[in-house]
Amino acid sequence: MEQVNLNVVVSVYNEQESLPFFYKEIKKQLNLLDISYKIIFINDGSIDRSIEILREFAEKDTTVKVINFSRNFGHEAAMLAGIDYSDADAVIFMDSDLQHPPACIKKMMQTFNNGADIINMIREERKDGGFQKNLMSKLFYVLLNKISKIKIEHNASDFFLLSKRVVKILKEDYRERTRFLRGLIQIIGFNKEKLSFTAPKRIAGKSKYSFMKLLVFSFSAISVLSKAPLHLGIFSGLIFAFFSIIVTIYSVVMRFLNQPAPGYTTLVVLISLLFSILFFILGIIGDYIGLLFDEIKKRPNYIVMEEISNNTNNLH
Repeated sequence: MEQVNLNVVVSVYNEQESLPFFYKEIKKQLNLLDISYKIIFINDGSIDRSIEILREFAEKDTTVKVINFSRNFGHEAAMLAGIDYSDADAVIFMDSDLQHPPACIKKMMQTFNNGADIINMIREERKDGGFQKNLMSKLFYVLLNKISKIKIEHNASDFFLLSKRVVKILKEDYRERTRFLRGLIQIIGFNKEKLSFTAPKRIAGKSKYSFMKLLVFSFSAISVLSKAPLHLGIFSGLIFAFFSIIVTIYSVVMRFLNQPAPGYTTLVVLISLLFSILFFILGIIGDYIGLLFDEIKKRPNYIVMEEISNNTNNLH
């Protein structure tokens, strides 16, 4: 049987503390397997010593390749670069903070060898998530599955495996500027499997996602998979049209009874509520228009400043 070729795509952004531990662990786990492999580190514009550490890895290890971005383009862009630079039978995507355990790779490869094209890693537990993050994650998946035709596994992560033919499709046909890869891989079909894992505490450093960044990311994810927010204007318009008919009938009846209904407070409350809803819906429409604007401009998803490997060190 021909030896399987594996690429491991690792997103890196300001992970100078965790990188040495991650590299040691990923090499240990990969060397236990009877496979040919390459580790592709995507340095997403780190401003600490991450690139220097990655350069050291690449210089001493022929299985390491480093793609160095010209600036920070975001985690989704880093994964897209991993897709573009991969050429293996299977590609695993993971983070470098060790919250995606390299020990899971063995089970993932076994599942791949059994015929799976897409393997979703489902996070059963998060050791350092905290109540707020766990609650937000749960609400996000509940909301997304309610308004989207495509159902996403709860607690799905950016830790997953794709076969060569799935990577080819993503490389050629799914080139949106706004992406949600863990969602996109649910809509392209093929043989899917899921495995569970426990995310340990970060070995070093801290999460790069603040509350606001998570909120913005959540809306981007929803916009990729659903147009439901755009329907809010229709539904709210129908609801308030119904209430306006009731208020109109009530006012006319009271007028004929010579008992004009006092309405100053009601009027102020209704106007404030309606304008709040109106501007909220306009904001949603504006965000969707902004996404269209980004698509029309066709700017690059990322810019590679440098490729680093044992036999290559080219500036672009």
